[in-house]
Amino acid sequence: MEMASRVLVMLGLSTLVLCGNPSVDPFWIEGKVYCDTCQCGFETPASTYIPGARVRVECKDWDTSRITFSQDAVTDGSGRWNMKVEQDHGDEQCSAILLTSSSPDCATADPARSRASLVLTRDNGVTSNRNAANAMGFVRDQRLPECEAVLAMYPPLDSD
Repeated sequence: MEMASRVLVMLGLSTLVLCGNPSVDPFWIEGKVYCDTCQCGFETPASTYIPGARVRVECKDWDTSRITFSQDAVTDGSGRWNMKVEQDHGDEQCSAILLTSSSPDCATADPARSRASLVLTRDNGVTSNRNAANAMGFVRDQRLPECEAVLAMYPPLDSD
């Protein structure tokens, strides 16, 4: 019987190695942070990207809302950020969150674009290690003069 137990233990360890360990196969999260220079609530051709902005990736337990993971990143010269997340976060609620802007005249986070939901688990059939967060934005204090021409590119909304 002792030999059978050893075989089962070895089989279990082999399964872990072959199927992968979530902590061994990290996730790579990437995103960008922009300045809404026309105060539109979305990216436009006049939008600029903010170097030195701080972003946080945070995961919470669904039942208790207790934070289980928190890590910060800073955008590069082109407003892009990336982060390595070592572990699988299963059934947790994960988000990227805007923290601060390095641009004094574009430092107010757009409430509708200040968070991005993330899926950091392989329990849902996702096989990619790369995840792209939706772009997040700050709103410029004063609209740029060229915004009138930019806004003219977008058709008016129907008021039916």
